[in-house]
Amino acid sequence: MFRAGVFVSLFLFTYIAVVSGQQVGTETTETHPTLSIQECDSSGSCTTLSRSVTLDANWRWVHEVNGTTNCYTGNEWDTEICTDPDTCAKDCALDGADYESTYGITTSDDALTLKFVTDGSSTPNVGSRVYLLEDDDTYQKFDLRNQEFTFTVNVSSLPCGLNGALYFVEMDADGGKSEYANNAAGAAYGTGYCDSQCPHDIKFIDGEANILNWTASTNNANTGTGYYGTCCNEMDVWESNSVSAAVTPHVCNVTGQYRCSGEACGDIDLGERYDGVCDKDGCDFNSYRMGDKTFYGSGMTVDTSSVFTVVTQYITSDNTTNGTLSEIRRLYIQDDVVIANSVSAISGMANYSSITDDYCVAQKTAFNNTDSFEERGGLSVMGDAFANGMVLVMSLWDDYSVDMLWLDSDYPTTADPSTPGVARGTCSTSSGVPATVESEYPDVSVTYSNIKYGPIGSTYSSSTSSSGSSAAASSAVAETSAVAATSAAVVTTSTAAAASDAVTTTAALVASAASDSAVPSYTATIDQSSYICVPKVD
Repeated sequence: MFRAGVFVSLFLFTYIAVVSGQQVGTETTETHPTLSIQECDSSGSCTTLSRSVTLDANWRWVHEVNGTTNCYTGNEWDTEICTDPDTCAKDCALDGADYESTYGITTSDDALTLKFVTDGSSTPNVGSRVYLLEDDDTYQKFDLRNQEFTFTVNVSSLPCGLNGALYFVEMDADGGKSEYANNAAGAAYGTGYCDSQCPHDIKFIDGEANILNWTASTNNANTGTGYYGTCCNEMDVWESNSVSAAVTPHVCNVTGQYRCSGEACGDIDLGERYDGVCDKDGCDFNSYRMGDKTFYGSGMTVDTSSVFTVVTQYITSDNTTNGTLSEIRRLYIQDDVVIANSVSAISGMANYSSITDDYCVAQKTAFNNTDSFEERGGLSVMGDAFANGMVLVMSLWDDYSVDMLWLDSDYPTTADPSTPGVARGTCSTSSGVPATVESEYPDVSVTYSNIKYGPIGSTYSSSTSSSGSSAAASSAVAETSAVAATSAAVVTTSTAAAASDAVTTTAALVASAASDSAVPSYTATIDQSSYICVPKVD
């Protein structure tokens, strides 16, 4: 994820301001939209949990505690109210949200829809970011070590330049309410955000207004940056539009939410990107960037013109929920068909289909990129963050920094597109300009639904499996990956030997897995062209 701190496009009017505050306003009653999710067990039985979402504080109206005068208008603070960071936090109130009419946020049973542009007032709202609540005052925390997380998504209308993102960050469960006396609003009002980009545009951090050295944005009338940033570990499960998608862990050498200043923030414009506490590049798996240009998109293997399900599995070294995170696997389900992840096809790299530390090192080497991910501890640190508990974030946004080109186009734009790692999707390098996408695609939306989590293999089932990559049918794969599940799974294997040897190796792996008491017995079928082993489904 290449968030550079300023990415929210939200036009202001008198009472709806892109700000975050600390006290609680009373002008609008805060009613959290309900959203059901499911927790599954090893037998595949799933329990429905009643949850809700809350809007991020950066989108809310903030005004004087005893009045309706804005504390922040456009991209400037009211210096008469906000004379210093502490006074501003005490004297400004964060108000409730009208989710549907103002922000275009709706829920229905297990589905959340985020509309891009909402004309619910005199000036439209653009984009949104919400968090999953366990109760009205607490974010739900997730530990996904040796677990899987599944959701269904519809990105069919999202064009170049938009990002429907679902991810986890290491926020405080109460949004910092108990730790900072000036923060009376807490998680109920979406406070406490942090991510691996250490954003400086968050208006209140650690119970203080971020007004020191505040600089209004030159290309966004609604945002600016302050002296402090707010950092934490980030697991980007899903960043996508209808053209490209990426899964990316980012790690930091600090635990939990951390307020940064100076070099610790790793500010890009100061040339300090790789000097901060967090890994801003991450270790990404974007199928197009990794060489399979027909895997994801409209009419492709994962067909973005219709809905599909995304399954992400967090494998530990000892296959326990207390183990060290060692691998992140991805598979898809569409039209009741399980689709294995694409296989990398980059010169100088083995043909990986999942994220491991070996994959990350090999990718950074092949792309000649700085390996800030491994320098900060790699996957084991991501696992430690899950052990501490991660908060689920769902958003839709456009990019005022680099037009989302890092996701769906050639980036950097000055590099030769034929250079490995530069091409990330089919979008033009002139696409994604916020003013253009906001005017041409105001009515598009993303829908996340059917969220489930539980032990590996517990959140989905299917009677059919499919190869995830045409490359898997014609090239040998140096990586061996095996997924054992209660109800269904896909096992993709290969070796550096000939294709016939890959079949033999696959059969041996299946026999080994079937003899393991920890793996349910199944009957394997070997597809000679893709080497997919399909467990028996009762």
